[in-house]
Amino acid sequence: MNTTTGTYNDSAFEQLFKANYKALHAYAHMILKDEETAEEIVQSMFLKLWEKRYLLETQNSVKAYLYRCIYNDSLNFLKHEKVKVKYQDFTVHTMDTHSLSASHKIELSELQNQLKKALNELPEQCRTIFQLSRFEELKYKEIAEQLNISVKTVENQMSKALKILRSKLVDFMVLLLLGLGNYHDYLN
Repeated sequence: MNTTTGTYNDSAFEQLFKANYKALHAYAHMILKDEETAEEIVQSMFLKLWEKRYLLETQNSVKAYLYRCIYNDSLNFLKHEKVKVKYQDFTVHTMDTHSLSASHKIELSELQNQLKKALNELPEQCRTIFQLSRFEELKYKEIAEQLNISVKTVENQMSKALKILRSKLVDFMVLLLLGLGNYHDYLN
């Protein structure tokens, strides 16, 4: 494996996998506290590495690079899980409104489904930034530091996310403006 030119062959990659898989799995398991998720993270990282093997140029230790990838992927997974739990709590709280009529409950349920679908259709970085901002309530500077990007990139991605979500949820704007489910706050 030649890491300075970015060329990899099958046998070198297989050696890299065999030499590091168990230790990386143990490392991911230590972070995630879940055997299966750790396995998925490590396998996914190796798959991404294989798919981008021609682009990879690391001047540092390959082993250090692999550990850094596992660390980042594990933390991203945990953050995503935290966002999912927060979203589920938000959904339960929003749906727990006995004062709404049956038609409003149906509309609210449809709005939640459409919002979830629209969020899943956002580009990955755009979605991550939106979720960190709106669900984890991080400031743009905190998001930029966490993702190792510029504040301007965060601003641009948030603007893009809001524009896409507004266009995908245009049919529900009346509900949003009436404040049903407090979704209005998420799209402004």
